[in-house]
Amino acid sequence: MSGTVLRSHTRVREAARDIGIRHGVDYTDDVAVTALLAERRKALEAEQRRPAAWLGLLALMAGLFLPFGLPLSPALDAHLFALLGAAAGLTVVGTALLVHARTQWKRALRGGPLAGYREVLGIAHAHGVPLAHIPPWLEGRTTSGGGKGAAPIPTYPPVEPAPEAPAETTPTLSPSPSTTATSSEPVPVPVPPKPWAVSYYEQTVDAGGWHDETGCLLLLAGAGGVTWAATVGTGVGYAALLLVPLAVWVWLAGRRQGREKEELREEALKYVKELEAAQAAGARVPELSPQLRALLDGHQ
Repeated sequence: MSGTVLRSHTRVREAARDIGIRHGVDYTDDVAVTALLAERRKALEAEQRRPAAWLGLLALMAGLFLPFGLPLSPALDAHLFALLGAAAGLTVVGTALLVHARTQWKRALRGGPLAGYREVLGIAHAHGVPLAHIPPWLEGRTTSGGGKGAAPIPTYPPVEPAPEAPAETTPTLSPSPSTTATSSEPVPVPVPPKPWAVSYYEQTVDAGGWHDETGCLLLLAGAGGVTWAATVGTGVGYAALLLVPLAVWVWLAGRRQGREKEELREEALKYVKELEAAQAAGARVPELSPQLRALLDGHQ
């Protein structure tokens, strides 16, 4: 969400200023917020790559799989209790290290300026400002955008818009043309309309994807039929050769569908970028669909 959008709403601007004072960040400054998000994202990724996480995962895997290796070596039967004790110890140590790493990651995610930024987003949404896109890492969700996340955007009750000030009844002189031009309200930024290609992309992005597997199965079935006919001597098996051109047709259909999806994907990505530009200019853009959010997450 751009600073222009935050500053265009009086209540949201005041709330963002108060929250920024608490966290030492001006959330209406696009440059400062961009730098903050980039720095905190790198810090969170570094938290996930700490040695404690990797050592914990290795220790847990060793503790879980060590008992299954006993039948492979009968000589270890004499040390059965020692090996089981070592496996239990590795499991406990690995679990403790993973829990510690997870706790440190959550602490870095939920605290500090990121918590204030999520609070600003929640307040803006309560005042009717749509959140077009929320990066999954900001809420602690998976890269695919699924799940609630470890730090979701807070939800506040909807706030009614402030009543407009009553018009002045005192007669005034007719303003001059220059005064009228100066006091006129800013022209609202237009929101780009959604093209048909983008709507079609949202409907078909999850469809298909079976052509490669089906083509391979048809080709294997054709080869198997020919092999069976040549081995047994039954001419009927050669009819399986008809599956080979069918497999080629399925592959070509999948390739054509892939090209169409790629073209639709480019149109959808272009539309999302236009929405981001319009929001940065102060427009109130609609929220992105799950398909467009997934596209934007994968492109970042």
